[in-house]
Amino acid sequence: MARWLLPENLADVLPRQAAAVEGARRELLDLFRGYGYELVMPPLLEHLDSLLTGTGGELGLHTFQLVDQLSGRMLGVRADTTPQVARIDSHILDREGVSRLCYAGPVVHARPLHPLASREPLQVGAELYGEPGPLADAEILELAVLSARRLGLERVQVDLGHSALVRILLAESGAPAGEVLDALRSRDPGALDRALGAGSGAGVKGLRALLSLHGGTEVIDRAGRALPDLPGISAALRDLASLAGECGADEVGVDLADPHGFRYHSGATFAIWVPGQPGPLLRGGRYDDIGAAFGRARPATGFSILDLRDAVPWARCAPVGAIRAPLGGDARLAGLVRSLRERGEIVVRLAPGDGAAEGSGLRLDREIVESGGTWVVRDCATGGAGSGQRGAS
Repeated sequence: MARWLLPENLADVLPRQAAAVEGARRELLDLFRGYGYELVMPPLLEHLDSLLTGTGGELGLHTFQLVDQLSGRMLGVRADTTPQVARIDSHILDREGVSRLCYAGPVVHARPLHPLASREPLQVGAELYGEPGPLADAEILELAVLSARRLGLERVQVDLGHSALVRILLAESGAPAGEVLDALRSRDPGALDRALGAGSGAGVKGLRALLSLHGGTEVIDRAGRALPDLPGISAALRDLASLAGECGADEVGVDLADPHGFRYHSGATFAIWVPGQPGPLLRGGRYDDIGAAFGRARPATGFSILDLRDAVPWARCAPVGAIRAPLGGDARLAGLVRSLRERGEIVVRLAPGDGAAEGSGLRLDREIVESGGTWVVRDCATGGAGSGQRGAS
């Protein structure tokens, strides 16, 4: 096997895509900052038990594990940043009141989430701690929709769910959770009937009704009529109705049988998909008390863009305009180059005859030339002064 081949589901990010991804990362972090979210940078490695805290063990299969040569303890390479941010909020910052945190960095998966997924996705997200009410969920969902728009999604569809509904109905039914969740996940009425057995109580009837409760926002009204009047059901449906009406998406879907994150989420959940992509652009929802294992239970809600590299459209990866400048020259040329760079322009110093490499992410559409004792910027195509920029004499 060639030494330069990478393991399966791992890839280099080459210049044009890397520039587009980095630009999107900065734009998203600026968006979060405008809402008051503070950036944190947790380490890539942590003690394994800390990384898996509060996730219900679901991350275990996706987490690379190794032995720390210094302590002998098991370490994990993070497969999700959210537990780390919860640890920071609960144990390190230990603030009173509401705390807004955000992050952007790679995670590593021992197994890909789907056959085409990278095992080193770039995860970007925002988390809001300390506010249990629906207004916090609404802010997070609004921020998620805006993030999708910033990434170039012209039409944003949000799929809503609520993990509390399945949890309430399961507790009432007494049915085996694993079998019921598998049946809901596969949308298999026969498997659900086998899991529920001969039961006929309110919880059983409600679980059977869930399989048909998917579609548009009208599903919320149908659920109010189809589901039993158990404690928590009506409140969950009211929360979903409020989120559906205020999130700012172009279209809202509702799926009450989706068990994603059942052992992790505690309330409303959501996902945004990109047409043609096998996985979601982002997922989010409420996950109260995740910080309990770190010494302080806190209400929490948030979302993560699962892989920013997949989320950035190829249109952003087009070459960007740049200015060609000769090597050497005098102080006037150096001053003009410095001034242009300070104003945000890309200036590339090249020897005569040299050009940008084929396939480069730069398009040398302007050049600095000497004209009448003055250095000026001109358009390469027309030979005229470019961009209205003055020269240096």
